[in-house]
Amino acid sequence: MASDCVFCRIIEGTLPSSQVYEDDDTLVFLDIAPVNKGHCLVIPKEHYEDAQDTPPETLANLVKVAQKVGDALVKGVHAEGFNIGINTKKAAGQVVFHIHIHVIPRFSHDGLKLWPGKKYEEGETETIKDAITSCDSLLNT
Repeated sequence: MASDCVFCRIIEGTLPSSQVYEDDDTLVFLDIAPVNKGHCLVIPKEHYEDAQDTPPETLANLVKVAQKVGDALVKGVHAEGFNIGINTKKAAGQVVFHIHIHVIPRFSHDGLKLWPGKKYEEGETETIKDAITSCDSLLNT
């Protein structure tokens, strides 16, 4: 546990939260600034900073729990769908540096839009593809 981490303090019980699910490894609670009502955060009880720092088996378990939470949102708050998202690093919008998955209930007329798509320049897709596929993280799988 990281004593300066808000999520670790929630796990320890020194900060309140509206918990919706808990098992031996995972805690789920309502986000205090929801995109839509029912927006949940899925966190591991062990502290990891972000998706790069988290062991693959822990990350896989978080996704399994997020799927269950999404199903509960569809049934419980009558969501028409849900988004699952992980922000990794400050540039990607990560604010709390304890890995967490957002599970956001979605409704046809909630006014939310996904990010805008961009275009590649002529020949740029091959350059970008090569830059990605040559990385050690993909070569060592």
